[in-house]
Amino acid sequence: MAENSSPSSTPVAHAERFIWLTARVLEQRLFEYHFLGGGADAVETALAAYRNGDDGYGHALEPDLRGPVSQPLHTAHALAVLDRIGRCDGRQVEHICRYLTRISTPEGALPALHPSIRGYPAAPWIPVVDDPPSALLATGPVVGVLHRNEVWHAWLFRATDYCWAAVESLDKTHPYELEAAVAFLDGAPDRPRAAAAAQRLGRLAREQGLVLLDPARAEDVPVAEGYGPGEHHLAYDFARRPDSVARRWFSDAEMDRALDHLGSLQEEDGGWPLNWRTWAPGTALESRPMVTLNALLTLRAYGRPLG
Repeated sequence: MAENSSPSSTPVAHAERFIWLTARVLEQRLFEYHFLGGGADAVETALAAYRNGDDGYGHALEPDLRGPVSQPLHTAHALAVLDRIGRCDGRQVEHICRYLTRISTPEGALPALHPSIRGYPAAPWIPVVDDPPSALLATGPVVGVLHRNEVWHAWLFRATDYCWAAVESLDKTHPYELEAAVAFLDGAPDRPRAAAAAQRLGRLAREQGLVLLDPARAEDVPVAEGYGPGEHHLAYDFARRPDSVARRWFSDAEMDRALDHLGSLQEEDGGWPLNWRTWAPGTALESRPMVTLNALLTLRAYGRPLG
């Protein structure tokens, strides 16, 4: 690319400079894979640096959780990367499922945090307890991505049952948990059941004000309890692709308005901003390239011109 980029360049070219300037090797390799014709092997090699001997992933792969120890959220992140590059299969994923089996709750699901993280820095709003409960937040995305890739492992049976029970009984919730429910439903094999569950959740999202439908009114709409100022979820946070079960929650006009807003958020340095609370300089620096990649991929999935 050119040595210098300007705000008038295409969104991808503008983001490319930001990625080279700020991103970890993993996000650099992912950018190459998605936008510059890079190979999956290079992404997988970068991801391997975060893998531990217990077949889980650590080392701040998910930036808000620091330290070397394996955690469910790190491992979910790793599976999402493998899914993106078409490598969510084979012995590597079998080994990951063994790790998931070892750390599961008595219900066969995943906790949001494993207590092994105690003593390492982590976001202050994430509680660490000795016997953590099952969490749809951690379990839903993992089960969804494994089913979408037609992975079959004994761990999935009880974890899938847990997700169905959690999703179908979801009542008072919050946006990140709702995202996790969508991630499960997008990969669940029983498509009619997934469609019915998604329809109910779409109504719930509107009734509880969990999605900001008009970005121009952000200052007038309260955020979810416990969230930071401006930490709204928009239509594209739930329906990241047009084939998501959450896409039917929104009219074309609502989706277009959200995507217009997403495109407008690209900043002068080429990256997209964070809208959640940051608690350490390194976590913000590591998170912005991830948010930037997600924004570009979402816009491209909906056919928005990127250059």
